[in-house]
Amino acid sequence: MPRTEATSNLLVLDTHVWIWIMEGIKTELSAATIRLIEKSAADSALAISAISVWEVAMLEKKGRITLSRSIDEWTKAALTAPGIRLVDLSPEIAIESTRLPGEPHGDPADRIIIATARILGATLVTRDEKIVSYASDGHMRVRDSKKRT
Repeated sequence: MPRTEATSNLLVLDTHVWIWIMEGIKTELSAATIRLIEKSAADSALAISAISVWEVAMLEKKGRITLSRSIDEWTKAALTAPGIRLVDLSPEIAIESTRLPGEPHGDPADRIIIATARILGATLVTRDEKIVSYASDGHMRVRDSKKRT
């Protein structure tokens, strides 16, 4: 598994988890997941893939989500929240997203998020069952956000 950093407590938040955290929708996350995210935030160890910004904007544009403020204001606040850092779509991540082992998710944005977590050596926090299943084959570390422990 490629890694440019060996940061065991670094978390990459899947887009839906990032939205839930920023919108204060804690009912969608287990208490254990919230504690893990809060600890990583305190350690400045939360990462957001650049593709997640695009996903949020597309979801908002299509009316699939309603944010608590305009997309511009939401994005600015969500990217400057304590402990969050934006991970650019580097050539390395783009290439990795096309060469993921096994049978990864078919969605290009999800492939980029998976590749981001793999390149960073991070754990991906998600509720996406396809990604959780993919990780169970040993291709990456994942935290199922609904897991209670």
